[in-house]
Amino acid sequence: MSDMKDEIMEKDIAETAVTQQEEAVSSVNEENQAAVDPLEQAASAANEQEENTGSVSEQEQVAAESTDDKEEPEAAQEEEAAPVIETAAADDSGESDEPDEASEPEAAVEPGEPDEPDSEKSDELQKTEEEAKEETMDDFDIVSLHPGQIVKGKILRVTEDEIIVNVGYKSDGVVARNDIMLEEDKPLPEVFHEGDDIEVEVKKVNDGEGNVILSQKNVVRHQAWKAIEEAFRNKQELTGICKEVVKGGVLANIKGFSAFVPASQLSLRYVADLTSFVGQRLRLQILEIDKKRNRVVASQRAVLEAEEALKRQQVWDNIKEGQLISGEVKRLTNFGAFVDIGGVDGLIHISDLSWGHIKSPKQVVTEGQQVEVLVLSVDKENNRISLGYKQTLPHPWDNIEEKYPVGQIFQGKVVRITTFGAFVELEPGVDGLVHISQISDKRVDKVEDVLKTGDMVSVKVLNVKPDDKRISLSIREALEKPEKKQQEQRETPFVKEDMTVSLGDFFPELNEKE
Repeated sequence: MSDMKDEIMEKDIAETAVTQQEEAVSSVNEENQAAVDPLEQAASAANEQEENTGSVSEQEQVAAESTDDKEEPEAAQEEEAAPVIETAAADDSGESDEPDEASEPEAAVEPGEPDEPDSEKSDELQKTEEEAKEETMDDFDIVSLHPGQIVKGKILRVTEDEIIVNVGYKSDGVVARNDIMLEEDKPLPEVFHEGDDIEVEVKKVNDGEGNVILSQKNVVRHQAWKAIEEAFRNKQELTGICKEVVKGGVLANIKGFSAFVPASQLSLRYVADLTSFVGQRLRLQILEIDKKRNRVVASQRAVLEAEEALKRQQVWDNIKEGQLISGEVKRLTNFGAFVDIGGVDGLIHISDLSWGHIKSPKQVVTEGQQVEVLVLSVDKENNRISLGYKQTLPHPWDNIEEKYPVGQIFQGKVVRITTFGAFVELEPGVDGLVHISQISDKRVDKVEDVLKTGDMVSVKVLNVKPDDKRISLSIREALEKPEKKQQEQRETPFVKEDMTVSLGDFFPELNEKE
């Protein structure tokens, strides 16, 4: 019986020990779970921080540290579980109410507390390596090229025959002279310089020698044609260089394209010799374009006409009667001279060219001469402007009495003959009348019998009337004085006396013979 009781007691003790062991293990698991949760939270926070910074390697390191921290509490759980079982066995055997000090479990390392200095150094080292790696990749960023691609590059070297360009590829690009288009024929070093930016088109990625073949011409032609199309749509002015004379006109270079300019569209007036335009800059407006045929037709006359129209409008808006204005004599006619006063032609009538009598405007002005004129009248409805030239000159009748005092004799020219006398011009604008009775001291039936137009005569001033602009002259009185002098010269200065001595007084011999 005692043996059965002992067996039952031992069985009860074993069951009690197993139960206590299971409870102890469960308690340890709960404590470990509580310790792991803060660790997982810390790891999650670290992962989010590393994701924000973009460092993949640091995330892996934090995950590894989290795994190590989890394994450490599990090891501590196993170590704690063994003493608990031993303690329970000792309590059941009654050998000791309290566990021995040697059997106490070691304090578990708290999770989430890695070696901070070593971790920080590792993070910084890894981050530095990654940044250096990224910078190195940026420094050696190589672009990919394909034929027809438009790229920008920097000029490395310029020679007479080619340009070397860095386009960011593993090898430099070459632009040959025949793949470069210039508006003017100049050497490449005068137009392109080292360090300049240039836009080119890829023709070949590899020419067989490792070079990238580039073209500047295609890019420039594309841009130039766009500019020509825009100028055509907006009627904008372009500049072209006249290259050569062809049948019916000239060819001009506009941004690398040949434009035909008809002879009638070169100037506002007819030009016989078109070679005078070769080498000159032309101001052109595009009249017609054909992209398929690369055909361009332009006109300089359209630009000049638009400019002249603007000038004419400004003249008509500002011109007033009595205004002094400068102009250029453009054309002479029998009845006057046409003067350009800023895009508008005004007429100076022949009577307004001089204060005197003239037969032709050529006696006063010449074509191309710059003159100052007075606006006499403006007719905007009929587009007519009358100008005066003599009105800008001093009036000849000013101080006329001082210039031609009464009694003085002057030389003049017969300018007009009438039935009652002849008009003699003393100076342009000042004519005096010689009445028929003052032409000669003899009777004169017709003036034409004595004088003719153009004769130079001497006249004596008889009377001056400034208010009436009249001067009376005399040819007869101008001739009297010289005649009297001649008579005086003929008269002897000696007194005539009667002879009182006979010949006998001088020759007494004759008297003796008698």
